[in-house]
Amino acid sequence: MTHAVRIYENGGPEKLKWEEVDVGKPGPGEVRVRNTAIGLNFIDTYQRSGLYPLPLPFTLGSEGAGVVEAVGRRVTGLKVGDRVAYVGPLGAYAEVLLRPAARLVKIPAGIEDTIAAAMMLKGLTTQYLLRRTYRVRAGDTILMHAAAGGVGLILCQWAKALGATVIGTVGSEAKVALAKKAGCKHVIVMGKENFVERVKVITKGKGVPVVYDGVGKDTFMGSLDCLSPLGMMVSFGNASGAVPPVSIGILAQKGSLFVTRPTLATYTATTEDLTKAARELFAVVKSGKVKIAINQTYPLSEAAQAHRDLEGRKTTGSTVLLP
Repeated sequence: MTHAVRIYENGGPEKLKWEEVDVGKPGPGEVRVRNTAIGLNFIDTYQRSGLYPLPLPFTLGSEGAGVVEAVGRRVTGLKVGDRVAYVGPLGAYAEVLLRPAARLVKIPAGIEDTIAAAMMLKGLTTQYLLRRTYRVRAGDTILMHAAAGGVGLILCQWAKALGATVIGTVGSEAKVALAKKAGCKHVIVMGKENFVERVKVITKGKGVPVVYDGVGKDTFMGSLDCLSPLGMMVSFGNASGAVPPVSIGILAQKGSLFVTRPTLATYTATTEDLTKAARELFAVVKSGKVKIAINQTYPLSEAAQAHRDLEGRKTTGSTVLLP
């Protein structure tokens, strides 16, 4: 028997149950993976608490890395012993689990399992934001909200490597140095400075061609005012709450703007898209241009404590659970 972290009712970290589970053999199109590392993300706490409702019971976890233990029928391109990583479907908080073969990517030499597990969700999100939603080019000046957050730290490094000038917003003075180290040329402290006015000054009134906004309600309207004509507003999260209804006419008034609400699921819906995105992510990390900071590790059996520390803002960078 093997173990997993299961939830039978929503609530606090105490609702996480470490228990024995029977995994079984992989079916057609499936692979059995023995996890070596599991990524911890804030969405895990939302799913645990019920803020993002899911049918009960379930096993938490969106991303991880491990070794192929067994291969089911009609699986090609994977064999026992291969190192693999994944993001979705749910169920990563487990020692051993079954995964759809089509949702696995091979981890290249030079990338540790812990790094792969920590960057699949945030790194692949960054990949589609920078390379597909709005393709950042050398010479662009862009605005990234929550620059010291999980996605922010990766995106700012990558954007700088592409030759962009990054303006980042952060929630406190304590995060300014972190954002600058990640590649922000300009850092704006929210609550202390008016980010719209600062962006206008930095860009000499031109605005930016794209805003990456994972904050939501508190920044959405201001972000529109930071855009240059024909600019792209990318709303990919709602840390401060959902964006309220907006009259589409505002987009015309502010310069024929574009607005999108993208998701990783859509951008990696096909195996081809997933594989291509992962290959580009792995390459930029292997090059050293983007560094993934794993600042905490916990035994998987202590996932509840990891959740307490995450919600208590006691963690920085990425956190990995180790089976």
